[in-house]
Amino acid sequence: MSTFRLEPCIQLPLSQEELKESVDKAKDWALMHGISMRSKKNFNKDQVQILPFTLIPSSFPKKPFLLVKNVQILLNELIHKVAYDKEFLTNSLKSTVQADPFTAKLFHIYETVYKEGFSQNISLGLLRSDYLLHNNHEIKQVEINTVATSFAALATVTTQYHRYILEELGHTETRERIPENNALAGFITGLIRAWELYDNKEAIILFIVEDVTYNISDQRFHEFEICQLRPEIKIIRRSLTSLVSEGIKLGPNKELIVANKVVAVVYYRSGYELEAYPTEKEWDIRLLIERSRAIKCPSVQYHLAGTKKVQQSLAQSSVLKMFLDEKSVNKVQEIFTGLYTLDFNDDGEKAVKVALSEPNKFVLKPQREGGGNNIYNENIRTWLNSRKNSQERTAWILMDRIYPPLQKNYLIRAIDEPHAEDNFDLSDVITELGIYGVTLGDSNEIMLNTQVGHILRTKSSSENEGGIVAGIGALDSPYLIS
Repeated sequence: MSTFRLEPCIQLPLSQEELKESVDKAKDWALMHGISMRSKKNFNKDQVQILPFTLIPSSFPKKPFLLVKNVQILLNELIHKVAYDKEFLTNSLKSTVQADPFTAKLFHIYETVYKEGFSQNISLGLLRSDYLLHNNHEIKQVEINTVATSFAALATVTTQYHRYILEELGHTETRERIPENNALAGFITGLIRAWELYDNKEAIILFIVEDVTYNISDQRFHEFEICQLRPEIKIIRRSLTSLVSEGIKLGPNKELIVANKVVAVVYYRSGYELEAYPTEKEWDIRLLIERSRAIKCPSVQYHLAGTKKVQQSLAQSSVLKMFLDEKSVNKVQEIFTGLYTLDFNDDGEKAVKVALSEPNKFVLKPQREGGGNNIYNENIRTWLNSRKNSQERTAWILMDRIYPPLQKNYLIRAIDEPHAEDNFDLSDVITELGIYGVTLGDSNEIMLNTQVGHILRTKSSSENEGGIVAGIGALDSPYLIS
């Protein structure tokens, strides 16, 4: 655990009276502005409850914040170039494809479409690069997300909430300290631009969603914002499973047709987890979509470019130089942490040996998105010992563990969530910063490359994982300090 601490943005603790009044206000504000989700425990389509969030914004050093905001367009460019490099993707994922069935399925779709020739060469990337502060003011990348990147909408609303609550508590310098956050507007711009490039005014946008959606507010904000800005763009929501029974087909020119409408853009908010593919039929749907002329967000090659194994390959400067100029390589390397292969080679054996001797210095990560999948501490030793000679280990990577500084904050949860009774407890917390990026382009050029906003996700310092929908992490905003 880190020995560094950051001071909270206001004097804590609050008096019991001020705390209770602030929490009541905060919960009502959150519900009325959409910081909410459907309950997992008592699911009801007609009801939402607050998503976990922090009462006040968490302190975050300004210099590393600006550093990673500025490096995002380089990461966008890197991911885009990697996605369009068949040889690099193939070499990077060779061992993973043999050991991890999920990645193997995605890669099979990619190879199939590549051999046939892409009907649509343009990809849209709505990305998020996640970071932890390391030691005092260093900052290191945890991962980059290329599929179903969440909370751009709610991060935008959370920024507004934290400005409101600090002013209610008598702190007026919020505008300078809580930075502008246009993550939702940035993502919407990417989706609309992709729709325009498809160049068919009758075509629609298809959101691929879960069979049951809990994180409804974050998803619907995207949809409603598009409808407000461009009412002529129609949006439909379908799960992969519903498309199996409803029917989805390709037209004579590889147009994707759903509900008798041509689809211009497919935006995945699901499909990154095994549960989205209960049968082979869902995989057939994914392949059909990839074969189509619709612009995908992400395309299957963008999905593969976001795997942990590719991230680990890119940690070497010799590899980065294949995609970026030397100045850019240096900037990107500054935010990378140590990532190690577990392949059956000298590097892999060395990584296993070091991890077995000092497991608390590492995190063991599979090729999965969505949180809750990593292995920590003594469990790393147990896991590696049981799979030392198994092909399964090659589907995982090892990452240097980052120990971010602690600070105090109040975590607010809905009353039916775990730890809800801690609502009024001041906790030691750690924060994870996400920077959002948008990229749009094909194998020849990048037409759009921007950094569009940020999110802070905060959890109790005693937790390893930090999923917000899972009720562990909480939505937060950075309060910039020098």
